[in-house]
Amino acid sequence: MSRPTPLPSDLEIASTARLRPMAEVAADLGVAPEHVEPYGHDVAKIDLAAAAGVPRGKYVVVSAITPTPLGEGKTTVVVGLTQALRRLGTNAVATLRQPSMGPTFGIKGGAAGGGYSQVVPMERLNLHLTGDFHAITAAHNLLSAAVDNHLHFGNELGLDERNITWRRVMDVNDRSLRNVIVGLGARADGVVRETGFDITAASEVMVLMTLATSYQDMRARLGRIVVGYTGVGKPVTAEDLGVAGAMAVILRDALKPNLLQTLEGGPALIHCGPFGNIATGTSSVVADKVALSHADVVVTEAGFGADMGAERFFNVKCRLGGLEPAAAVVVATVRALKVHSGHYDIKPGRPLPEALFAESPDEVRAGLANLRKHLEIIQSFGVTPVVAINAFPQDHDSEHAVIAGLAAELGVRCAVTRHVAQGGAGAEDLAREVLAASEQPTRFTTTYALEDTLEEKIEAIATRVYGADGVDYTPAAAKSLQTYEDAGFGDLPVVIAKTHLSISSDPTLRGAPTGWRLPVREVRANVGAGYVYAIAGDMRTMPGLSRHPNAERIELAPDGTISGLS
Repeated sequence: MSRPTPLPSDLEIASTARLRPMAEVAADLGVAPEHVEPYGHDVAKIDLAAAAGVPRGKYVVVSAITPTPLGEGKTTVVVGLTQALRRLGTNAVATLRQPSMGPTFGIKGGAAGGGYSQVVPMERLNLHLTGDFHAITAAHNLLSAAVDNHLHFGNELGLDERNITWRRVMDVNDRSLRNVIVGLGARADGVVRETGFDITAASEVMVLMTLATSYQDMRARLGRIVVGYTGVGKPVTAEDLGVAGAMAVILRDALKPNLLQTLEGGPALIHCGPFGNIATGTSSVVADKVALSHADVVVTEAGFGADMGAERFFNVKCRLGGLEPAAAVVVATVRALKVHSGHYDIKPGRPLPEALFAESPDEVRAGLANLRKHLEIIQSFGVTPVVAINAFPQDHDSEHAVIAGLAAELGVRCAVTRHVAQGGAGAEDLAREVLAASEQPTRFTTTYALEDTLEEKIEAIATRVYGADGVDYTPAAAKSLQTYEDAGFGDLPVVIAKTHLSISSDPTLRGAPTGWRLPVREVRANVGAGYVYAIAGDMRTMPGLSRHPNAERIELAPDGTISGLS
């Protein structure tokens, strides 16, 4: 058993880091000085010209089994694995999403990694960074204002006020703004109508920037954003409203990836931050292209389990970005597999059950169906998986042996990683396995062809990836699918929004559920982002602060230092 060793808090560890000059970090990556734009002493922007080189690096994605509400440590694995690869002499770089301040101030806290596998400066990363999220918020809301302005001045395009799909966004969790009425007051204050707010990470502009390959591509995508429909069903776009160019200007600097460093001084590109349950859940294509042009290995992350993040990474990001994966890491933890045994229920904000920490290889074995299914999902894309057993202090060696036994049975490489407590040194075994896996031939394939109908694509994901028996559509969803086919959107890929707590659409179903059907209740066209969005379940995109939000612990000291950020 790994003996519990108390660690300082993430912020305490990060505050002791001796940061390297950003010019040195960029030089290690191989980025020319003229492409580096300093943002203070410890962050830099990278000009898109640095992405012009021919991709030469191995592309490794980190996914996971179905997580508990606490997460199983994919971000820490990305950072720890990158640190370990560099310790082994490989020029490796991590590419990660930027945290949304909503979850940062909510119960989740920060998302810069953890322990001795963090990206620093962690407080800047978690709070504002270079202002990219605020630029996205401003661009999104400029379009929102243009919609209401167009209605106020006569609605020349004939927008149906009952079929306007473009809302507003902000980067704070505020449940009171999920549904609002705008235009109240005098006649000059606009047209009264119902709308609402989503969180910035859920904005189509966020995903659009994530998938854009250049300024020209971003500008074209902005123009294609559909804000609503006329009375006869014709889509109305940002281009029609004449504000797509202004949105692109607001986003000019935000499209440049941000360069930071790990605790061990290696490069980390942090850019964009779409949610993983309702969007692509990946960092940007341009950041990965910068990294692939310079590094030997690029380690990136896809949100939640392989059924969600990895599926969209392969079917959407790799396809639209022209990217080729070399290997995939599947993070597994003892605690998550015990939850998949059906014996435990973990609630965020509540203490973990004491019985969860008792040595019980049988409970781990009972949850292995979930790991087996996620490995099958990765292999269905023709990509070689590696199991990373993310070790927690309360784990037992006998429990790790159960996980390793399944990997051996399936012929899959596997390693225990202790990067949170030991930094890169604790992930060297994993790094060796990943390097070996990345040398294996890859026959990358996708789940469906773009020529398939939207219904066929949804069916393929549900049955071939999730293991569902089929798909059920509400009348409204079926009508929307036909509307989008008729509008010419049928050749877009699909993102299915569902719970991340089960491979199914029911968060209470553990393991690898069978005998269920995917209930699609709503379908939307995110034409600017470049996909059609099918919703299975209640997917609110404006979270509320938890009963005990992380914001209650964060404080600024008189000397300007920050406390309470985890």
